[in-house]
Amino acid sequence: MIKKIIFIMLSLIFSYHTLFAQVNQKNRMIVLTDIEADPDDTQSIVRLLLYSNVIDLKGLIATTSVWQKTRVAPESITKLVKAYSKVQPNLLKHEAGFPDAEALLKIVKQGLPEYGMLGVGAGKDSEGSDWIIKTLEENDPRPLWVSVWGGVNTLAQALYKIKNTKSASETKQLIAKLRVYTISDQDDSGIWIRANFPDLFYIVSPGDDYGSATWNAINSIIDGINNEEISNKWLAHNIQQDHGPLGALYPDVAYGMEGDTPSWLSLIPNGLDAPEHPDWGGWGGRYKLVKPDFAKQKKGGSGVPFEPEPRAIWTDAIDSYTPYLDNEYGRAVRKDSNTFTNNKVSLWRWRDDFQNDFAARMDWCTKSYPEANHPPVPVLNQPEQMTVKSGEGFAMDASGSTDPDGDNLSYLWFNYPEAGSYKDLIKIDSAENLHSVWVIAPKVDKRETAHFILKVTDKGSPQLSRYQRIIVNIEPN
Repeated sequence: MIKKIIFIMLSLIFSYHTLFAQVNQKNRMIVLTDIEADPDDTQSIVRLLLYSNVIDLKGLIATTSVWQKTRVAPESITKLVKAYSKVQPNLLKHEAGFPDAEALLKIVKQGLPEYGMLGVGAGKDSEGSDWIIKTLEENDPRPLWVSVWGGVNTLAQALYKIKNTKSASETKQLIAKLRVYTISDQDDSGIWIRANFPDLFYIVSPGDDYGSATWNAINSIIDGINNEEISNKWLAHNIQQDHGPLGALYPDVAYGMEGDTPSWLSLIPNGLDAPEHPDWGGWGGRYKLVKPDFAKQKKGGSGVPFEPEPRAIWTDAIDSYTPYLDNEYGRAVRKDSNTFTNNKVSLWRWRDDFQNDFAARMDWCTKSYPEANHPPVPVLNQPEQMTVKSGEGFAMDASGSTDPDGDNLSYLWFNYPEAGSYKDLIKIDSAENLHSVWVIAPKVDKRETAHFILKVTDKGSPQLSRYQRIIVNIEPN
């Protein structure tokens, strides 16, 4: 009997760790970058290298774009990776898994130095397009994310070759493994891809109206909030100066800070991340699957095609958000008197958090473990999914949360209406900054889902936040 109990316990432990490993496996990603067209690509690579232990980088491919039509600059990627090599040993003192620079140098590739569809077709293969196909064909069940910071024609060529050299079933299998996020359209091959591969998972703010795009919120000045953490002064103090050779290569802002970074922020495992569900929202913003209304789209001035979308895409979604502010006395937090509603909200609502996270990792480049800050570890004392009855009360508890540095922790619980099917705000029925809270499920006449977010923040410097998402299924009585 004892042996049987031990066997069952070991089986449960094994099953738990297997599930945990599956849920927390790294996302595979290839980057297409028109580096040197704008300093922001260099900025984004600096940040990306600091997360190379939690994202499985499979390719760093230099490409063209409408802003750089006849040149690719893989040497600029190589320069950044070599600077990373000098800080990688210190990064490993803080977290495991940072790859050797030599391994990253092997995945630096380039597409053709041709613009858009001029680089797509018979005889237009490049080491970049062939590398995408090679990576897709690997015996790896994980999706392959392609993060596109400029033109997308290197991916278009890979898809062209797949379609013309593979069977229909092989093509379908390979397309099913792809996940694409492009920073708007920066050549004429994006719309071609979406028309010719209607089943391809594709996130984009279509066209070239950059100012209206969700991703633009990373560097937008928002009236009514504190924008300090995207200021040049903040960047100089926290990123560029006295943070080692990688920070020293982070260039000053020219047109906009890190416009490309939103294409991969939602792949960072922070508790919010759910890459297969762009409509759930996270650091990279929130997106809905819809065919955009062409009559409401605006044309930019880059010269890329301005055409109706041929099919549904994952694109900008609107959030309503009321920030929480620190209180000097009494309850530690209070709601702001301002509520913001637009598609950029879904990204900038997390901006202070991901900027602080970037600053902490930049500290890891030069500081010892005791000198730096590390993110807290939220721990739920109930499942991440639960089912309750309409009108029923339920508790959520995170009292087991910890911090690796022994820092004091702050808690914040809130409903995220846009992420679930129940769209009305569900209020927390107690102080929302307790480690455990009580909520009354709303009255419903059909099954609904509601997303609640737990945000745990330490009091280190810079303050770091991690999250847990609780999905509550509400059944009618």
